[in-house]
Amino acid sequence: QGQLVESGGGLVQTGGSLKLSCAASGRTANMYTMAWFRQAPGKEREFVAAITWSSIYTYYADPVKGRFAISRDHAKNTMYLQMNSLKPEDTAVYYCAADQALTDYSSTSEYRNWGQGTQVTVSS
Repeated sequence: QGQLVESGGGLVQTGGSLKLSCAASGRTANMYTMAWFRQAPGKEREFVAAITWSSIYTYYADPVKGRFAISRDHAKNTMYLQMNSLKPEDTAVYYCAADQALTDYSSTSEYRNWGQGTQVTVSS
């Protein structure tokens, strides 16, 4: 068994910052690939960012490149998403996901382990 628990969401004004955390436990704590996805009302869940075990490789969706930064701390079994220069279109529920080495890190179908999500709302 394993669990992923997100935290750090909230309400922020346009241009503000938030830092999300995803605490992993059990078997999910040692998964090779961890990622953030988001889902806005009425839209499909979309890829935001991913990071591999060694943190050498990080991947970002185009809309967040240069604004968001993904990282992970193995000592704390925690992954982070630092979000800067937030825009109203970043409003969504943010989910963390984890699995082993993947062929497509940006595909929701590749991940078997998901958190419950944390709401991020950016006001204009």
